[in-house]
Amino acid sequence: MSQIPNLDNAPLNLTHLREQSQKELVTILKNIRGKKCLVIDPKLSGSISLIIQTAILKEQGVELRHLSAEAIQTDCSKVVYLVRSQLSLMKYISSHIHNDTSKGLLREYFLYFVPRRSVACEKILEEERVHNLLTIGEYQLYTVPLDEDVLSFELDLSTKEYLVDGDTSSLWHIAKAIHKLEFSFGVIPNVRAKGKASVRVADILNRMQAEEPVNSPDVVVPEINTVILLDREVDMVTPMCTQLTYEGLLDEFLHINNGSVEVEASIMGGQQEGKQMKVPLNSSDKLFKETRDLNFEVVVQILRQKATSMKQDYTDVTSTNQTVSELKDFVKKLNSLPEMTRHINLAQHLTTITSKSSFLGQLDMEHTIIEAQSFDICLEYIEELIHKQEPLVTVLRLLILFSITNSGLPKKTFDYLRRELLHSYGFEHMVTLKNLEKAGLFKKQETKSNWLTVKRALQLVVEDTDTANPNDIAYAFSGYAPLSIRLVQHAVRSGWRPIEEILKLLPGPHSETKRGRFSNSASFDTLQGAANNVDKVADGRRSLVLVVFVGGVTFAEISALRFLSSQEGMAYDLIVGTTKIVSGHSLTETFVGKMDDP
Repeated sequence: MSQIPNLDNAPLNLTHLREQSQKELVTILKNIRGKKCLVIDPKLSGSISLIIQTAILKEQGVELRHLSAEAIQTDCSKVVYLVRSQLSLMKYISSHIHNDTSKGLLREYFLYFVPRRSVACEKILEEERVHNLLTIGEYQLYTVPLDEDVLSFELDLSTKEYLVDGDTSSLWHIAKAIHKLEFSFGVIPNVRAKGKASVRVADILNRMQAEEPVNSPDVVVPEINTVILLDREVDMVTPMCTQLTYEGLLDEFLHINNGSVEVEASIMGGQQEGKQMKVPLNSSDKLFKETRDLNFEVVVQILRQKATSMKQDYTDVTSTNQTVSELKDFVKKLNSLPEMTRHINLAQHLTTITSKSSFLGQLDMEHTIIEAQSFDICLEYIEELIHKQEPLVTVLRLLILFSITNSGLPKKTFDYLRRELLHSYGFEHMVTLKNLEKAGLFKKQETKSNWLTVKRALQLVVEDTDTANPNDIAYAFSGYAPLSIRLVQHAVRSGWRPIEEILKLLPGPHSETKRGRFSNSASFDTLQGAANNVDKVADGRRSLVLVVFVGGVTFAEISALRFLSSQEGMAYDLIVGTTKIVSGHSLTETFVGKMDDP
């Protein structure tokens, strides 16, 4: 099955977007005549594989390599580097060129920054005396479609960079990505933002529109009606909870990367021990599309039913005289056997984890922390994990959850846990704890917590959640409704105004603006209120809301959004934009530092 996701059913013409990015890369390569060695930054290779097939690259006379400190082994006289603007990568490129020069190799060097060049990087190349040997350009890849309703801006570290390092460059990048979308789909008339970073993105977007306007003719109705920008910082509770949807659990335990997981062949029924295999996961796989957003408990039942039904069909075929058309139907069903086998193997692997008492104990503790009624029990549990030296990231996730729901921890508790963590995991993790404190994720309590008020007002805990026939987004976490998605629910239905008091209790400012030719029209407390002609796109499709998560979104949140979009009475299709797909694990990991970190 193709690694590149099928975008035919996307509510926006994402295929055009992808083809544009593909064309730009092919043009760059075509303009460098003859055979060339394309050296790709390993962090970019996943994104590139979702845009263009390796075969198309090879048609351009390309030999592929990954960038590392090692010298490039190639016979090509032209070397093309495709990299992010990271200072460490400039050192690699410089050492490659110095290495070639010392061997008397005469080569032409091309360097393309993704998505834009940076002064700091070029300064290093000048200091290393290689700048004048490079032809420098940009490959402006701001957005990668991961699936028919998910766009990624591929910014791994945006939350840590913004909250800890004070680096706001990712905000410009997000605004630029949205502005580029506007050139394809028209100026987005309504912008709602919540959180410091999101409000800044909204401001930068307006500035970009003023400096480089998208001229959409008056008669054209914009394809995207509203963009809702939401800081990850506004809701750090949700990613710290274990996701309980099928796709969410796959990411928690097997780490989905650019639409696929890498697993041991033995998990997938292969014979070779220790061999890794790549399993693609996107909506091109019909069974995955049907099950990805469901609570995992339900997925196990569905797979069992499908397997039983197929077994029955097989018995019927072998024991009775079937007509040709019945045989044909059976063969058609057999075509889905590889998908079935794939997901039964994956589900079986997940079940070995989810049935463990340690996993169930952790889930219980997450719910206890969210209920915010039993401080001492939670503290004791975390203490025990530290003393048992459970994996650091596992402990930190619960600690962050505990600290956020209490608006920080009393000084005595904070100092004690800090001391215990350093004793158990090593004093090099002083940097990690400093990072978390700076980001406000593990800190001393300065004000009384308002979590209980927020929890009640937004109905974040839903008793008796029916995971098989859900009627609320809480099914994605078996009883906890993700705060981020509750906010989106309100923003879509009735704007920020009715929940203004609650928004004030959450981190950062909020804003609501109208843009383009709609900026002077009447107030828009609800999207329906926004000039009626904007509500339906010309051909009668539901109009679109783009929900952008500044700092990352989890698969379970995406599932909850899809659930919202499918509800009766929902007038909009929702499409997700995110700096990166994250899990509590990957997000927490970005804050883990060592003493020797820069």
